[in-house]
Amino acid sequence: MNAQEIRTLSTDEIKTRLDDAEEEFFNLRTQFTIGQLENFNRLTELKRDIARIKTILRERELAAEVATSEG
Repeated sequence: MNAQEIRTLSTDEIKTRLDDAEEEFFNLRTQFTIGQLENFNRLTELKRDIARIKTILRERELAAEVATSEG
């Protein structure tokens, strides 16, 4: 998932995607711990996706703060 795709979603959809990604990351981390994980690259991909999502959510929060302080 790239940043441009995320930016086209609504804030609620982004939060849903974040919850799903965090849940999947937890499950993969658990699999890694017990030695059942086959695709280690997916952990890295998910970490980056979570970071992208959180960054875009924070950008929207800051934009909303600026909009309310100007108005």
